[in-house]
Amino acid sequence: MFVAMSRFRVIAGQEGMVREAFRQRPRLVDAHPGFIRLEVLTPDQRTNEFWLITFWRDRESFERWHADHLRESHAWMPRGLKLEPGSRSLTYMELVAE
Repeated sequence: MFVAMSRFRVIAGQEGMVREAFRQRPRLVDAHPGFIRLEVLTPDQRTNEFWLITFWRDRESFERWHADHLRESHAWMPRGLKLEPGSRSLTYMELVAE
């Protein structure tokens, strides 16, 4: 199983609208071939930081989605959302055990 983990921080005060946007997300990725699940987390001590963990059957499935649908899947995020500069990261992982 392939895992893509994205992390970002929003400007303080925008956490609530980001949380609600994820709760109301249109679930466009859910039907993509190879997609398994998405988890959205935020650390206790940094509530303006979000971790998106997507689980995929394989890396190729993720890469096909990422290349074709990334812009479309983020279009529903709140207008005016600002990220802290330098706070974005994307890490690829392999699930070793559950």
